[in-house]
Amino acid sequence: MKKKRIIYITAATVAVLAILLAGLSLYLLNYSLSSANCNRDWKARLDGYYRETPRIQGWIDSLQAAKAIRDTFIVMPNGERQHAIFVRSPKAEGRTAVVVHGYCDNCYGQFDISSIYNKWLGYNILLPDLHGHGRSDGADIQMGWKDRLDILHWAEVAERMFRTPGHQSQIVLHGVSMGAATVMCVSGEQTPPYIKCFVEDCGYTSVWDEFHHENTKRFGLPDFPIMYAASAVCKLKYGWSFGEASPLSQVAKCRKPMMFIHGAADNFVPTAMVHRLYAAKPGIKELWIAPGSGHAVSYREHQEEYGERVMRFVTKYIR
Repeated sequence: MKKKRIIYITAATVAVLAILLAGLSLYLLNYSLSSANCNRDWKARLDGYYRETPRIQGWIDSLQAAKAIRDTFIVMPNGERQHAIFVRSPKAEGRTAVVVHGYCDNCYGQFDISSIYNKWLGYNILLPDLHGHGRSDGADIQMGWKDRLDILHWAEVAERMFRTPGHQSQIVLHGVSMGAATVMCVSGEQTPPYIKCFVEDCGYTSVWDEFHHENTKRFGLPDFPIMYAASAVCKLKYGWSFGEASPLSQVAKCRKPMMFIHGAADNFVPTAMVHRLYAAKPGIKELWIAPGSGHAVSYREHQEEYGERVMRFVTKYIR
């Protein structure tokens, strides 16, 4: 009788712990990956962007006056409806930049960096809303992993949309933060010949590494068993795990040129991550550490140098 009682108590304790662990895992997933936590009011984002970056409003107004800027919606192969803004340049001759936003942002947040390509280099630009962001479908954040397939599709759309008779289509993919992770994840795939190079700005090595960093900083919780359980639940719910969502592994397979940018004082995606990414990348690559900059502010704080470095890199491979 005593032995049975111990077994029942042990089983009940294990069951309670399992329920608690599953509940905590679901809470952490909802906290990290629910796009309901993001502000998807794109008009408010644009108004706020004008206040934050007043220099950009005149340029956008001129694009609207010239009817060069358009919204577009497409249906992805999985049936999902996604949104992007595209800007056509009369000087582009088939040259296009696809610029990818970060976590809980939307396409409007990338107009400033996009001016490097459109205003100064004369490229077409395409600014997509990632799954679960802006005006695209989706209730979850994919942390750049499944997004890589969407960006490959957007690049194909951009190539068709901006194809110019007599000129070769040439595309650069540029991403910031989670957008940088997305671009790096794309780089490890078999990319079409019109994708010529990549620029990543403050991307993380893997979702596991980034969540470990944030979990430690915000909650002080151990990786085991919480991170393992949350990753397993993510695999069951969304079809991917924290470990497989690895820009580091993808960059190691990349054979096209890539520029790495990171703020020297980045505490959100630690600067140490970019050194691991850079070391893993074979072939042609460049690295710039923006002095004193935190996360995703290197362009804002070093506009001239950032623009010059990016233009110098990209124009080596897109002519």
